[in-house]
Amino acid sequence: MALTGMDIFKLLPKTNCQDCGVATCLAFAMKLAAGQTELDACPHLTQEVREKLEEASAPAVRQVIIGSGEEALKIGGETVQFRHEKTFVNKPAIGVVLSDTLPDDRIKEILSRLVTIRYERVGQLLQADIVAVRDIKGDTEKYLSIIEHAQQAGIKNFILMSSTLTTLTAALKATEGMRPLLYAATESNFASFHQLAAEYGCPVVVKGDGLEATAALAEKLLALKWKDIVLDTGAQTLAQAFHDHIVARRAAVVKKNRSVGFPTLVRACDMTDDPMQETLIAATFIPKYGGIILLSDIQGERLFPLLVQRMNIYTDPQRPMTTSEGIYEINSPTATSPVVITSNFSLTYFIVSSEIESSRVPTWLLIKDTEGLSVLTAWAAGKFSADTIAPFVRKCGIEEKVERKRLIIPGCVATISGELEEELKNWEINIGPREASALVPYLKNWK
Repeated sequence: MALTGMDIFKLLPKTNCQDCGVATCLAFAMKLAAGQTELDACPHLTQEVREKLEEASAPAVRQVIIGSGEEALKIGGETVQFRHEKTFVNKPAIGVVLSDTLPDDRIKEILSRLVTIRYERVGQLLQADIVAVRDIKGDTEKYLSIIEHAQQAGIKNFILMSSTLTTLTAALKATEGMRPLLYAATESNFASFHQLAAEYGCPVVVKGDGLEATAALAEKLLALKWKDIVLDTGAQTLAQAFHDHIVARRAAVVKKNRSVGFPTLVRACDMTDDPMQETLIAATFIPKYGGIILLSDIQGERLFPLLVQRMNIYTDPQRPMTTSEGIYEINSPTATSPVVITSNFSLTYFIVSSEIESSRVPTWLLIKDTEGLSVLTAWAAGKFSADTIAPFVRKCGIEEKVERKRLIIPGCVATISGELEEELKNWEINIGPREASALVPYLKNWK
């Protein structure tokens, strides 16, 4: 952020009205500087001050929202060049291009895969995000039929790719209220695209012949007070697109160049005819710095590695993924089934639960809130000890579900077993295996 908390405070009304939900204007300024609140929380800013603060507080790569409602996509919003400096914020959207040259059955087949191919991993739902509808033939009726098929399939987020203004206008009416992304404003149609974007309130892609020409188009839009911009440098090769993305991110973050401080669109589908090569190209721009990545088709074996890579890159390393504290029933446990306890670090939960499922032994799994720490780390931090486990066991409701009160704890924290027996006098404490991989034989031999 360009302004410090004190710099922001000087621009605030200093009334301490608390309408922002904070006790004082100084406290609000400090929270705003730290990114812990929004500028809109203060209702008393003048337009001049608001514009100045918005400009100063905007991230190096502006955030652009495509779509509306809960399923809207947020791209951009990045503040760093490298993930290890802080974290990446908004994951890139992965989508498919549907051309009006495709037959209807092929379009429906791709749409079906797009909405049905989804994966759950460490508590997150992974799937493709967006559909780009490309106008090649100039057939408005066919173009609108693709949009209709997509809407019937449940698609909410669109990129409208057409240079024919009548087709584009009809498509905007068909997607009214859905805030699609318009593709693409060029030197020749710039004024018309800006007019449509302003009329329908939609973000717009600017496409030039190279990065400098694209940045110049973005500058023209900025001069017209339009900031919902996505960049397409027109690169047709991996090498050129990679170069453009690196230069643009560095210029935005390090050089504070606002003309390239926008998310980008990568047409991996246009860079090769080889499906596997296309997947590799897409994988290149997930960490380096694609905002939207478009594929020619949706296939599970190609999509899954991209989604997992995206999840890994765009997961904040400072915020461990967690599972909700509580009782989990695995394999339909009964009153005589064993009770296993572990931490709420998501990876720990999914490994332990999958091993229990594999054993086919009906089991109660207790997940203790350890603030996302693994078992050993939580034990060292005092968050997975007898003092914290015992109250949880007594209050979680497991005692009403089982007749045979035997609690299995991870073998790596066997030292807490004596203290647990003191705290839970009506429970027998059993020491389980040190590694989750040994749970299957352990549970099968449990008596």
